[in-house]
Amino acid sequence: MIDLKFPDGAVRQFPSSTTGRQVAASISPSLAKKAALAEINGEQRDLDRPIETGGDFRLLMRDDPAALETIRHDAAHVLAQAVQELFPGTQVTIGPAIDDGFYYDFHREEPFSTDDFAAIEKRMGEIVDRDEKLVREVWDRDEAIIYFDSIGERFKAELIRDLPENEVITVYRTGKWLDLCRGPHFPSTKFVGKAFKLTKLAGAYWRGDHRNPQLQRIYATAWASKEDLDAHLKRLEEAEKRDHRKLGRAMELFHMQEEGRGMVFWHPKGWVLWQVIEAYMRRRLNAAGYVEVKTPQVLDRKFWEASGHWDKYRPNMFVCETVEGEELSLKPMNCPGHVQIFDQGLRSYRELPLRMAEFGACHRYEPSGALHGLMRVRGFVQDDAHIFCREDQIVEETSRFIDLARSVHADLGMETAYISLGTRPEVRAGTDEFWDKAEAQMAEAARAAGTEPVVTEGDGAFYAPKLDFVVKDAIGREWTCGTIQLDYVLPERLGAEYVGEDGAKHRPVMLHRAILGSFERFIGIMIENYAGAFPLWLAPVQIVVATIVSDADDYAKQVAAKFKAAGLRVETDLRNEKVGYKVREHSVAKVPVIAVVGKNEAEEGKVAIRRLGSQGQEIVSIEEAIRILTDEATPPDLKRG
Repeated sequence: MIDLKFPDGAVRQFPSSTTGRQVAASISPSLAKKAALAEINGEQRDLDRPIETGGDFRLLMRDDPAALETIRHDAAHVLAQAVQELFPGTQVTIGPAIDDGFYYDFHREEPFSTDDFAAIEKRMGEIVDRDEKLVREVWDRDEAIIYFDSIGERFKAELIRDLPENEVITVYRTGKWLDLCRGPHFPSTKFVGKAFKLTKLAGAYWRGDHRNPQLQRIYATAWASKEDLDAHLKRLEEAEKRDHRKLGRAMELFHMQEEGRGMVFWHPKGWVLWQVIEAYMRRRLNAAGYVEVKTPQVLDRKFWEASGHWDKYRPNMFVCETVEGEELSLKPMNCPGHVQIFDQGLRSYRELPLRMAEFGACHRYEPSGALHGLMRVRGFVQDDAHIFCREDQIVEETSRFIDLARSVHADLGMETAYISLGTRPEVRAGTDEFWDKAEAQMAEAARAAGTEPVVTEGDGAFYAPKLDFVVKDAIGREWTCGTIQLDYVLPERLGAEYVGEDGAKHRPVMLHRAILGSFERFIGIMIENYAGAFPLWLAPVQIVVATIVSDADDYAKQVAAKFKAAGLRVETDLRNEKVGYKVREHSVAKVPVIAVVGKNEAEEGKVAIRRLGSQGQEIVSIEEAIRILTDEATPPDLKRG
């Protein structure tokens, strides 16, 4: 017999090898029909799979949020089945659930087209309507390899060959169709529902290796209800409009090209945006007691071996050799360089905490397939800093940083959704006692700053736990921006010391922290958050003075000069075009203010102010316009004084 503990706390005994469906039926026949999955000790299982051990037990209905991943997993199987029914000879490979959906990789000589999507979706709907059972089968390893080889599914056969010898080989059968899979799955295809949509095609390499065969990847999304699907598609549509790559081109901010993969070419307007953010960040750091430093871009291999990064990050480092035989690397991170500055001379406990900041340019090799606009690059600048402190200062310094980071994110238009506490990973340095203490310190610091961290098990750095900041943008998407990580290891490896109050030498604790993460990624997020329509203080071009008639050209130049003298970023548009055309063009470029001037405005010393997204205009004097706009263009930290 096994004991099962239900969510209400009740404990009941059942015969060994009882299935989840039998447990459901013991409660009510209708529950046995509605239940979608069983969960034992946090592990989801097929409803008809025997339960071997007792423990915490619950039944999941299809609309339970915890069942959403299985909806997508099952939908991936239905997609693969539909494709093979419609396009015989297509080989299936893998089809995992991912954030907001799933994908499946296929091997087929003839390319798919998005024109095929309608037929595939129709067949998927038919498979759902068939209500075909999803049946788990355990196969002999060798027989499974022979079978998949015999039907031409060489990718599946290869997967089985590469599994550990003790791995249980499970296959799920849906009618006459079957697929290699660990599961779990719903009882039948009807549980998938029809709230799915194929979204795009992409290329992929088998197992992510460019030396392997190229595959065709079909991306899709699936939800528990049509309403959830429609809401997601609307978010996708909005996200498409906000795509930072498209807006970056339209607003002339930056571009990227094949000859510099993962590297950003910043245009004048984009670089203005960068400089505004950097100046803002520098002011905030100065006010928070940071000192700014600059460390070398290229350092000898021995340096990275001493820090431990050569062993851990070598595949992601750009390495070069000199004619003198030196093996050098572009720095992938700034922290070891900051320890070198700390190590120069004798440090006293009175100097701690020492908050050392750098807008440090780093380079990391990312596979070309992983690159994505500003969001995933090979060359980037971090708003990086390291706080060297005593152990008794950890909580206070972390709490201070949390307050600073939340304030910065708010100024830049981001709401802090929550702070996550990444705890000890499976592979880690240090004892359990150390991790107990370090995790408690991070949690205490978060609470001291007025927030309860959301624990993400196993997500800490290998040397210590960390706090990550998750912010929410204008359309509800969550982004991880900013982190603080506790590090006892690097100061030890690189010999950092200070003289304590007792006259003895001690190791400092090192807090790695960033607020934006990288400038590139954060600017990409900001472009999408604001849909390019930046608040006046951030806008690369704040005002365009546009003429109605050429007779007002001289006056437009005078107005622009006065705006510029007041510290505003201004351009003129004196082209011989209708003013409506000019307004539309600058609206596409997301210029927040257009100051229209004509003969009347010139005679009266006024301007007609038009705001981005507004059909109206406000006619004011030049002096009043300067007063209003300079106040609006003042960065939030300077407004606060």
